Amino acid sequence: MTLVVDVSRRLGAFNLDARFETSGRLTAFFGHSGSGKTTLINLIAGLERPDRGRIEIDGRTLVDTDERVFVPTHRRRIGYVFQDARLFPHLTVRQNLAYGRLLSPRADRWADITRIIELLGIGHLLDRRPARLSGGEKSRVAVGRALAASPRLLLMDEPLAALDEDRKAEILPFVERLRDELGIPVVYVSHAIAEVARLATDVVLLAGGRAVASGPADEVLAHLELSLPESRDETAALVEVVLEGRDPDFGLSLLRSPAGLWRVSRLDAPTGARLRVRVRARDVMLALDRPTRISALNVFAATVLGVTETSDAPDALVDLDAGGDRLVARVTRQTVATLGLAPGVPLWAIVKAVSLDGTAAPGRAPLSGLAPTGPIARS
Repeated sequence: MTLVVDVSRRLGAFNLDARFETSGRLTAFFGHSGSGKTTLINLIAGLERPDRGRIEIDGRTLVDTDERVFVPTHRRRIGYVFQDARLFPHLTVRQNLAYGRLLSPRADRWADITRIIELLGIGHLLDRRPARLSGGEKSRVAVGRALAASPRLLLMDEPLAALDEDRKAEILPFVERLRDELGIPVVYVSHAIAEVARLATDVVLLAGGRAVASGPADEVLAHLELSLPESRDETAALVEVVLEGRDPDFGLSLLRSPAGLWRVSRLDAPTGARLRVRVRARDVMLALDRPTRISALNVFAATVLGVTETSDAPDALVDLDAGGDRLVARVTRQTVATLGLAPGVPLWAIVKAVSLDGTAAPGRAPLSGLAPTGPIARS
Protein backbone atom coordinates (compact mmCIF):
# COMPACT_ATOMS: atom_id res chain seq x y z
CA MET A 1 0.00 0.00 0.00
CA THR A 2 1.26 3.46 -0.89
CA LEU A 3 0.51 6.52 1.22
CA VAL A 4 0.98 9.91 -0.48
CA VAL A 5 0.82 13.07 1.63
CA ASP A 6 1.20 16.70 0.56
CA VAL A 7 -0.52 18.94 3.12
CA SER A 8 -0.34 22.25 4.96
CA ARG A 9 -2.09 23.07 8.23
CA ARG A 10 -1.71 26.12 10.45
CA LEU A 11 -2.50 25.85 14.16
CA GLY A 12 -1.84 29.18 15.85
CA ALA A 13 1.88 29.90 15.52
CA PHE A 14 2.62 26.35 14.34
CA ASN A 15 2.60 25.52 10.65
CA LEU A 16 2.68 21.97 9.30
CA ASP A 17 3.88 21.68 5.71
CA ALA A 18 4.74 18.06 4.88
CA ARG A 19 5.29 16.17 1.63
CA PHE A 20 6.29 12.52 1.36
CA GLU A 21 5.37 9.11 -0.08
CA THR A 22 5.79 5.75 1.64
CA SER A 23 5.02 2.12 0.92
CA GLY A 24 6.52 0.74 4.12
CA ARG A 25 4.95 -2.08 6.09
CA LEU A 26 5.58 -0.06 9.25
CA THR A 27 6.32 3.59 8.62
CA ALA A 28 7.46 5.52 11.68
CA PHE A 29 6.78 9.24 12.02
CA PHE A 30 9.78 10.24 14.13
CA GLY A 31 10.58 13.63 15.61
CA HIS A 32 10.82 15.56 18.84
CA SER A 33 7.78 16.90 20.69
CA GLY A 34 6.06 19.64 18.73
CA SER A 35 7.37 18.48 15.34
CA GLY A 36 3.87 17.81 13.97
CA LYS A 37 3.59 14.01 14.26
CA THR A 38 0.14 13.87 15.85
CA THR A 39 -1.26 16.65 13.67
CA LEU A 40 -0.12 14.72 10.62
CA ILE A 41 -1.80 11.43 11.54
CA ASN A 42 -4.96 13.31 12.56
CA LEU A 43 -5.06 14.69 9.03
CA ILE A 44 -4.63 11.18 7.62
CA ALA A 45 -7.40 9.88 9.89
CA GLY A 46 -9.74 12.71 8.94
CA LEU A 47 -9.91 14.12 12.48
CA GLU A 48 -8.56 17.41 11.13
CA ARG A 49 -8.79 19.10 7.75
CA PRO A 50 -5.73 20.52 6.00
CA ASP A 51 -5.73 24.13 4.86
CA ARG A 52 -4.22 22.93 1.60
CA GLY A 53 -3.20 19.68 0.05
CA ARG A 54 -3.90 16.10 -0.83
CA ILE A 55 -3.82 12.69 0.89
CA GLU A 56 -4.04 9.48 -1.09
CA ILE A 57 -3.99 5.81 -0.06
CA ASP A 58 -3.35 3.26 -2.80
CA GLY A 59 -4.72 5.56 -5.46
CA ARG A 60 -7.84 6.44 -3.45
CA THR A 61 -8.06 10.17 -2.73
CA LEU A 62 -9.06 10.95 0.86
CA VAL A 63 -8.44 14.68 0.73
CA ASP A 64 -7.95 17.07 -2.16
CA THR A 65 -8.56 20.71 -1.32
CA ASP A 66 -8.33 21.81 -4.96
CA GLU A 67 -11.09 19.37 -5.94
CA ARG A 68 -12.99 19.90 -2.67
CA VAL A 69 -12.73 16.23 -1.77
CA PHE A 70 -12.89 15.24 1.89
CA VAL A 71 -13.78 11.64 2.77
CA PRO A 72 -15.20 11.60 6.33
CA THR A 73 -13.40 9.64 9.01
CA HIS A 74 -15.92 6.80 9.23
CA ARG A 75 -15.57 6.06 5.51
CA ARG A 76 -11.76 5.97 5.39
CA ARG A 77 -11.41 2.50 6.91
CA ILE A 78 -8.47 3.59 9.03
CA GLY A 79 -7.85 2.15 12.49
CA TYR A 80 -6.51 4.51 15.15
CA VAL A 81 -4.78 3.54 18.41
CA PHE A 82 -4.33 6.52 20.72
CA GLN A 83 -1.77 7.07 23.51
CA ASP A 84 -4.45 6.32 26.07
CA ALA A 85 -6.33 3.18 25.10
CA ARG A 86 -9.78 4.85 25.22
CA LEU A 87 -11.57 1.58 25.85
CA PHE A 88 -15.21 1.70 26.88
CA PRO A 89 -15.03 1.20 30.66
CA HIS A 90 -18.52 -0.34 30.95
CA LEU A 91 -17.81 -3.01 28.32
CA THR A 92 -15.76 -6.19 28.64
CA VAL A 93 -12.80 -6.84 26.37
CA ARG A 94 -15.01 -9.12 24.26
CA GLN A 95 -17.61 -6.35 23.92
CA ASN A 96 -14.98 -3.73 23.06
CA LEU A 97 -13.76 -5.98 20.24
CA ALA A 98 -17.33 -6.57 19.05
CA TYR A 99 -17.90 -2.81 18.95
CA GLY A 100 -14.86 -2.41 16.72
CA ARG A 101 -16.23 -5.02 14.34
CA LEU A 102 -19.51 -3.08 14.02
CA LEU A 103 -17.60 -0.08 12.66
CA SER A 104 -16.95 -1.77 9.29
CA PRO A 105 -19.55 -2.54 6.60
CA ARG A 106 -20.27 -6.26 6.43
CA ALA A 107 -19.01 -6.51 2.83
CA ASP A 108 -15.63 -4.98 3.79
CA ARG A 109 -14.89 -7.12 6.82
CA TRP A 110 -11.68 -9.10 6.55
CA ALA A 111 -10.77 -9.25 10.23
CA ASP A 112 -10.73 -12.69 11.85
CA ILE A 113 -11.46 -11.89 15.50
CA THR A 114 -10.18 -15.28 16.67
CA ARG A 115 -6.89 -14.67 14.82
CA ILE A 116 -6.58 -11.16 16.26
CA ILE A 117 -7.15 -12.45 19.80
CA GLU A 118 -4.45 -15.06 19.29
CA LEU A 119 -2.06 -12.61 17.65
CA LEU A 120 -2.32 -10.17 20.57
CA GLY A 121 -2.45 -12.80 23.31
CA ILE A 122 -5.63 -11.46 24.90
CA GLY A 123 -7.78 -14.61 25.00
CA HIS A 124 -7.60 -14.81 28.80
CA LEU A 125 -8.81 -11.20 29.13
CA LEU A 126 -12.08 -11.44 27.18
CA ASP A 127 -14.42 -11.29 30.19
CA ARG A 128 -12.58 -8.52 32.02
CA ARG A 129 -13.46 -4.85 32.00
CA PRO A 130 -10.73 -2.23 31.37
CA ALA A 131 -10.43 -1.37 35.08
CA ARG A 132 -9.01 -4.86 35.65
CA LEU A 133 -6.37 -4.59 32.91
CA SER A 134 -2.76 -3.50 33.17
CA GLY A 135 -1.48 -0.67 30.99
CA GLY A 136 0.08 -3.14 28.55
CA GLU A 137 -3.09 -5.22 28.38
CA LYS A 138 -5.18 -2.12 27.67
CA SER A 139 -2.85 -1.22 24.82
CA ARG A 140 -3.16 -4.67 23.26
CA VAL A 141 -6.96 -4.60 23.54
CA ALA A 142 -7.02 -1.14 21.94
CA VAL A 143 -5.03 -2.50 19.01
CA GLY A 144 -7.40 -5.44 18.78
CA ARG A 145 -10.46 -3.19 18.69
CA ALA A 146 -8.90 -1.10 15.92
CA LEU A 147 -8.10 -4.24 13.90
CA ALA A 148 -11.58 -5.66 14.45
CA ALA A 149 -12.92 -2.84 12.27
CA SER A 150 -11.04 -4.35 9.27
CA PRO A 151 -9.03 -1.20 8.49
CA ARG A 152 -6.93 -0.71 5.37
CA LEU A 153 -4.35 1.22 7.41
CA LEU A 154 -3.54 1.25 11.13
CA LEU A 155 -2.40 4.47 12.84
CA MET A 156 -0.66 4.22 16.21
CA ASP A 157 0.00 7.51 18.02
CA GLU A 158 2.79 6.88 20.57
CA PRO A 159 0.99 3.84 21.98
CA LEU A 160 3.80 3.12 24.44
CA ALA A 161 4.39 6.66 25.72
CA ALA A 162 2.43 6.17 28.95
CA LEU A 163 3.93 2.76 29.77
CA ASP A 164 6.94 1.90 31.92
CA GLU A 165 9.87 -0.02 30.46
CA ASP A 166 8.54 -3.43 31.50
CA ARG A 167 5.16 -2.80 29.85
CA LYS A 168 6.87 -1.46 26.71
CA ALA A 169 8.93 -4.65 26.52
CA GLU A 170 5.66 -6.58 26.77
CA ILE A 171 3.99 -4.73 23.88
CA LEU A 172 6.81 -4.41 21.34
CA PRO A 173 6.80 -8.09 20.25
CA PHE A 174 3.08 -7.82 19.48
CA VAL A 175 3.67 -4.77 17.29
CA GLU A 176 6.34 -6.77 15.46
CA ARG A 177 3.82 -9.53 14.87
CA LEU A 178 1.37 -7.01 13.40
CA ARG A 179 4.10 -5.79 11.06
CA ASP A 180 5.22 -9.23 9.93
CA GLU A 181 2.16 -11.47 10.06
CA LEU A 182 -1.02 -9.48 9.56
CA GLY A 183 -0.22 -7.78 6.27
CA ILE A 184 -1.85 -4.46 7.16
CA PRO A 185 0.36 -1.36 6.79
CA VAL A 186 1.04 0.57 9.99
CA VAL A 187 1.92 4.22 10.61
CA TYR A 188 3.62 4.41 14.01
CA VAL A 189 4.27 7.73 15.75
CA SER A 190 7.15 7.90 18.21
CA HIS A 191 9.81 10.20 19.60
CA ALA A 192 11.78 7.21 20.95
CA ILE A 193 14.65 6.25 18.67
CA ALA A 194 14.87 2.74 20.16
CA GLU A 195 11.27 1.97 19.16
CA VAL A 196 11.79 3.34 15.66
CA ALA A 197 15.02 1.40 15.13
CA ARG A 198 13.40 -1.80 16.33
CA LEU A 199 10.08 -1.59 14.49
CA ALA A 200 10.27 0.60 11.40
CA THR A 201 10.79 -0.53 7.84
CA ASP A 202 10.52 3.12 6.73
CA VAL A 203 10.86 6.46 8.50
CA VAL A 204 9.42 9.92 7.92
CA LEU A 205 11.53 12.39 9.89
CA LEU A 206 9.65 15.49 11.11
CA ALA A 207 11.12 18.72 12.41
CA GLY A 208 9.40 22.07 12.86
CA GLY A 209 6.31 20.89 11.00
CA ARG A 210 8.23 19.67 7.93
CA ALA A 211 9.10 16.22 6.62
CA VAL A 212 12.85 16.76 6.41
CA ALA A 213 13.69 13.18 5.35
CA SER A 214 11.86 9.99 4.39
CA GLY A 215 12.81 6.55 3.15
CA PRO A 216 14.01 3.13 4.36
CA ALA A 217 14.78 3.12 8.08
CA ASP A 218 18.44 2.15 7.64
CA GLU A 219 19.09 5.06 5.29
CA VAL A 220 17.29 7.72 7.33
CA LEU A 221 18.74 6.68 10.70
CA ALA A 222 22.27 6.42 9.29
CA HIS A 223 22.25 10.17 8.61
CA LEU A 224 19.86 11.34 11.30
CA GLU A 225 22.06 14.19 12.49
CA LEU A 226 22.20 15.75 9.03
CA SER A 227 18.46 16.40 9.30
CA LEU A 228 18.22 16.76 13.08
CA PRO A 229 21.54 18.12 14.42
CA GLU A 230 20.27 17.75 17.99
CA SER A 231 20.03 13.97 17.40
CA ARG A 232 23.70 13.49 16.56
CA ASP A 233 24.23 10.86 19.27
CA GLU A 234 21.44 8.70 17.77
CA THR A 235 22.81 8.44 14.22
CA ALA A 236 23.28 4.71 13.67
CA ALA A 237 23.37 1.85 11.20
CA LEU A 238 20.87 -1.01 11.39
CA VAL A 239 22.43 -4.44 10.86
CA GLU A 240 20.51 -7.70 10.50
CA VAL A 241 22.26 -10.62 12.18
CA VAL A 242 21.66 -14.28 13.02
CA LEU A 243 22.37 -15.69 16.47
CA GLU A 244 24.93 -18.34 15.58
CA GLY A 245 25.90 -19.64 18.99
CA ARG A 246 27.40 -18.80 22.37
CA ASP A 247 30.79 -18.65 24.03
CA PRO A 248 30.03 -20.09 27.50
CA ASP A 249 33.54 -19.43 28.79
CA PHE A 250 33.09 -15.67 28.51
CA GLY A 251 29.28 -15.32 28.57
CA LEU A 252 29.07 -13.97 25.03
CA SER A 253 26.61 -14.44 22.19
CA LEU A 254 27.96 -14.92 18.66
CA LEU A 255 26.09 -13.14 15.89
CA ARG A 256 26.71 -13.55 12.17
CA SER A 257 26.19 -10.98 9.41
CA PRO A 258 27.82 -10.42 6.01
CA ALA A 259 30.51 -8.36 7.76
CA GLY A 260 31.57 -11.35 9.85
CA LEU A 261 31.21 -12.58 13.42
CA TRP A 262 29.95 -10.25 16.16
CA ARG A 263 30.62 -10.93 19.84
CA VAL A 264 28.22 -9.26 22.27
CA SER A 265 26.88 -9.71 25.78
CA ARG A 266 24.78 -12.83 26.23
CA LEU A 267 21.32 -12.75 24.64
CA ASP A 268 18.41 -14.89 25.77
CA ALA A 269 17.30 -15.99 22.31
CA PRO A 270 17.28 -19.28 20.41
CA THR A 271 20.11 -20.22 18.07
CA GLY A 272 19.18 -19.25 14.53
CA ALA A 273 17.13 -16.23 15.64
CA ARG A 274 17.26 -13.34 13.20
CA LEU A 275 17.84 -10.03 14.95
CA ARG A 276 18.27 -6.38 14.08
CA VAL A 277 20.91 -4.47 16.01
CA ARG A 278 21.76 -0.79 15.99
CA VAL A 279 25.38 0.35 15.71
CA ARG A 280 25.74 3.99 16.68
CA ALA A 281 28.08 6.11 14.59
CA ARG A 282 29.76 7.32 17.77
CA ASP A 283 30.69 3.71 18.65
CA VAL A 284 32.63 3.00 15.44
CA MET A 285 36.35 3.73 15.24
CA LEU A 286 38.46 3.57 12.07
CA ALA A 287 41.99 2.36 11.38
CA LEU A 288 44.02 2.03 8.18
CA ASP A 289 45.91 -0.99 9.58
CA ARG A 290 44.30 -3.94 11.32
CA PRO A 291 44.47 -3.21 15.05
CA THR A 292 45.85 -5.75 17.50
CA ARG A 293 45.78 -6.07 21.29
CA ILE A 294 42.72 -3.85 21.76
CA SER A 295 39.68 -4.27 24.02
CA ALA A 296 37.05 -4.12 21.27
CA LEU A 297 36.13 -7.60 20.02
CA ASN A 298 34.38 -6.60 16.79
CA VAL A 299 36.79 -5.58 14.02
CA PHE A 300 35.68 -5.73 10.39
CA ALA A 301 37.32 -5.07 7.04
CA ALA A 302 35.48 -2.24 5.29
CA THR A 303 35.64 0.19 2.41
CA VAL A 304 34.71 3.88 2.50
CA LEU A 305 31.60 4.60 0.44
CA GLY A 306 31.48 8.32 1.08
CA VAL A 307 32.29 11.12 3.51
CA THR A 308 29.81 13.83 4.51
CA GLU A 309 31.21 17.00 6.05
CA THR A 310 29.60 20.27 7.05
CA SER A 311 31.64 23.45 7.11
CA ASP A 312 30.20 24.65 10.43
CA ALA A 313 30.83 21.41 12.39
CA PRO A 314 34.04 19.66 13.48
CA ASP A 315 32.63 16.20 12.71
CA ALA A 316 32.11 14.14 9.56
CA LEU A 317 30.06 11.04 8.81
CA VAL A 318 31.84 8.22 7.02
CA ASP A 319 29.70 5.66 5.17
CA LEU A 320 31.23 2.17 5.11
CA ASP A 321 30.65 -1.10 3.29
CA ALA A 322 31.64 -3.97 5.57
CA GLY A 323 31.22 -7.06 3.43
CA GLY A 324 27.74 -5.98 2.43
CA ASP A 325 26.71 -4.52 5.76
CA ARG A 326 26.40 -0.76 5.83
CA LEU A 327 28.03 0.98 8.79
CA VAL A 328 28.50 4.66 9.55
CA ALA A 329 31.20 6.26 11.70
CA ARG A 330 31.36 9.76 13.11
CA VAL A 331 34.91 11.10 13.20
CA THR A 332 36.51 14.52 13.28
CA ARG A 333 37.25 16.37 10.07
CA GLN A 334 40.90 16.24 11.12
CA THR A 335 40.67 12.42 11.10
CA VAL A 336 39.28 12.54 7.57
CA ALA A 337 42.27 14.59 6.46
CA THR A 338 44.89 12.64 8.44
CA LEU A 339 43.71 9.21 7.25
CA GLY A 340 42.95 10.43 3.74
CA LEU A 341 39.40 9.09 3.92
CA ALA A 342 37.65 9.09 0.55
CA PRO A 343 35.45 6.72 -1.46
CA GLY A 344 37.25 3.45 -2.16
CA VAL A 345 39.75 3.65 0.72
CA PRO A 346 40.07 0.25 2.49
CA LEU A 347 40.26 0.29 6.27
CA TRP A 348 39.16 -1.46 9.46
CA ALA A 349 36.03 -0.62 11.42
CA ILE A 350 36.23 -1.20 15.17
CA VAL A 351 32.82 -1.44 16.83
CA LYS A 352 32.95 -0.57 20.52
CA ALA A 353 29.32 -1.33 21.39
CA VAL A 354 26.15 -2.69 19.81
CA SER A 355 22.73 -1.39 20.81
CA LEU A 356 20.19 -4.19 21.23
CA ASP A 357 17.11 -2.24 20.20
CA GLY A 358 15.73 -4.89 17.88
CA THR A 359 14.38 -8.42 18.03
CA ALA A 360 13.00 -10.02 14.90
CA ALA A 361 14.31 -8.46 11.73
CA PRO A 362 11.39 -6.97 9.71
CA GLY A 363 9.80 -9.50 7.43
CA ARG A 364 11.08 -12.44 9.45
CA ALA A 365 9.17 -14.76 11.72
CA PRO A 366 8.79 -13.25 15.21
CA LEU A 367 10.92 -14.61 18.00
CA SER A 368 9.82 -15.96 21.34
CA GLY A 369 11.70 -15.52 24.58
CA LEU A 370 14.10 -12.82 23.41
CA ALA A 371 14.98 -10.62 26.35
CA PRO A 372 18.19 -8.61 25.81
CA THR A 373 20.21 -8.26 28.99
CA GLY A 374 20.47 -4.51 28.52
CA PRO A 375 20.22 -1.71 25.97
CA ILE A 376 23.91 -1.91 25.09
CA ALA A 377 25.93 -5.05 24.45
CA ARG A 378 29.56 -4.33 25.10
CA SER A 379 31.88 -5.91 22.58
